[in-house]
Amino acid sequence: MATINKLADRGITLDEAVDCILAWGMTESDGKGQTIIFEGHMGTGKSTMLPMVHERLVDDKGTKTHKAFYFDCTTKMDSGDVMIPKLKELDGADFVRFATNEELGIHLTDQPIVLMLDEFGKGNKSLTNSLMRLTLERKMGAYELHPDSIIFATTNLSSENVGDMLPPQNCNRVTVMRLRKPEPVSFIEWGYHNGVDPIVLSWVNDNPQVMQSFEETESPTENEMIYHPQGVTTHFCTPRSMTAASRLLKKRHLVTTRALKEGLNGTIGEVATVSLMSHMRFVDQLPTLDEIKNDPFNAKLPDNTSAMCLLVFRTLATIERNWVNKWMDYMSRMNREAQALFALNVIRPSYKNRSAVMTNSKFMDWARANGHLTQADV
Repeated sequence: MATINKLADRGITLDEAVDCILAWGMTESDGKGQTIIFEGHMGTGKSTMLPMVHERLVDDKGTKTHKAFYFDCTTKMDSGDVMIPKLKELDGADFVRFATNEELGIHLTDQPIVLMLDEFGKGNKSLTNSLMRLTLERKMGAYELHPDSIIFATTNLSSENVGDMLPPQNCNRVTVMRLRKPEPVSFIEWGYHNGVDPIVLSWVNDNPQVMQSFEETESPTENEMIYHPQGVTTHFCTPRSMTAASRLLKKRHLVTTRALKEGLNGTIGEVATVSLMSHMRFVDQLPTLDEIKNDPFNAKLPDNTSAMCLLVFRTLATIERNWVNKWMDYMSRMNREAQALFALNVIRPSYKNRSAVMTNSKFMDWARANGHLTQADV
């Protein structure tokens, strides 16, 4: 393994980025808020920050305080897509007033907005220059944003060589922050909350290198499952493409094995597809949910750790309060590693079914007897 590039170890998580947007984005006493441009790897969820920010912009009654706007800089050509002239007349004198693009939300001067400028580094010079006063002063033409408005932007890493450039004079007007690539455990946790197929999640658990940054490698051949700017493959693993692979797996019963393989090849690449389809063979070892619910002490038990991990992730995504007892009876037959994997995920504050499991008497008994399994060094 190559020595880890310190650049790959830099950066903040998406959750930390949202905290920064909310802390620094609103207008201060000097009449300005700070615009942050977040640089990050492709396919790692940068665009999801808008709903994450918007979700937290609520008052004491839970009512949204801001209206959200999304502006894709790759779909706009130049400054004419930001403002267009509108001829007006006042007291017999003609003049021009500029109307702004509706997608920017600037026309809503009487209410706060949260605006995301996506793919900012890919916008052409004319476009990004026309947006700089907005990012710096919260103004554009005759329009001025509500003082509680928030603006932030996203872009890919320039080192990925996909066309993202931020000129020094533009960087000097904003704050540029780096996003780190998600850790495997973060993607897995997000995945069982968002319907990602358990096969993909357990595969990521067994193959954490799919979340590696190319900056940690010395050459494209060191890890052929991921994107590398010097590589030749156009299909590789990112959180986005692995989520897409999950969609294909969920409908695999409707297509042939050959079609599934070709679909995965064109989603995550050939090397990752071979590994993922090999991992799929463990599905046949799993008991159905009904088998666990109806007879937990005799339901089929996987005979290897990878299959048990797959079963754990399937359970984390589907478990409900009314069959926690049955699962705990079944889990008591599994190896220590699988039991610890389940418990470590259950106790995470963000786990959606945390209360249903942790308030169960059998889980509490297990936790008292096996607390050492959930220590940080396990």
